[in-house]
Amino acid sequence: MSKAIRIHAQGGPGVLSYEEVAVDAPGPGEIRVRQTAVGLNYIDTYHRSGLYPLPNLPSGIGLEAAGVVEAVGDGVANLKVGQRIAYGAGPLGAYAEERNLPASKVVPLPDSIGDQQAAAMMLQGMTVEYLIRRTYPVSAGETVLFHAAAGGVGLIACQWLNHLGVTVIGTVGSEEKAELAAAHGCHHTINYRTENVPEKVAALTDGVGVPVVYDGVGRDTFHASLDCLQRRGLMVSFGNASGPPPDINPAILTQKGSLFLTRPTLMDYVATEQEMRNCAAALFEVVGSGAVQIRVNQTYALAEAQQAHEDLEGRKTTGSTVLIP
Repeated sequence: MSKAIRIHAQGGPGVLSYEEVAVDAPGPGEIRVRQTAVGLNYIDTYHRSGLYPLPNLPSGIGLEAAGVVEAVGDGVANLKVGQRIAYGAGPLGAYAEERNLPASKVVPLPDSIGDQQAAAMMLQGMTVEYLIRRTYPVSAGETVLFHAAAGGVGLIACQWLNHLGVTVIGTVGSEEKAELAAAHGCHHTINYRTENVPEKVAALTDGVGVPVVYDGVGRDTFHASLDCLQRRGLMVSFGNASGPPPDINPAILTQKGSLFLTRPTLMDYVATEQEMRNCAAALFEVVGSGAVQIRVNQTYALAEAQQAHEDLEGRKTTGSTVLIP
């Protein structure tokens, strides 16, 4: 028997249950993985709370981990027992000591990437890749606004954008987080608790605004984000850390300058095995070169998943967090 976090109903952190589970032999096209580190991400709280309803309960939770292949099923030719792997786009069930999953959903880990580092960066790092290279492909010399710049996604984005020659304006909630974001390549920080974000963005851009806003916060920042965009700018709403964004009349986009609005998700940008491998390869390249550094700022035992969720939602964490099975 193995241990895993399961939920039998959606709700607060208290629904996370540490249980014994059976792990069968892997089926055709599957591998069994002994997991060494599991990533903690905001989307996990959406699956737990019911913001993203789950079709079947009880259910596992978590989309990201690193580990070692323990067994391979029929038809798996590109992975072998003992190989180190990581994944960052599910399927659900990463909060576990061992699990089976499709071989097509994992990528081999290069020797230069540690297990905890991989578990801390796959989902967040691949998210940054699709946001800045494919949703709105940034260009050197541009200025962008990235909310929650001191969060896990934000710290990776600040470094990667800086590496690409992009000026980053980042929002934060404290002076400590402003310093952290600045240390990771954020050129200008705005404390959204004490400063008017659109006014500060206007001052930093000579009144023009930015061509793109990357907003993973949601409800608390949505309307201010629209006010930071230049004419025909793109609002990229990719998360709901403060709750889902409010409903809007599309006419607002016209009134604010013929704006564009998109609500992307990583799963649609790594929908094929080749897309996922390309996305991960780009991430491994910038991390391997040192342009982007991944630091695990918090670790919790897998059994402490409830506390980890409470701290994440209470904005007590910075950067990346991993659970240790």
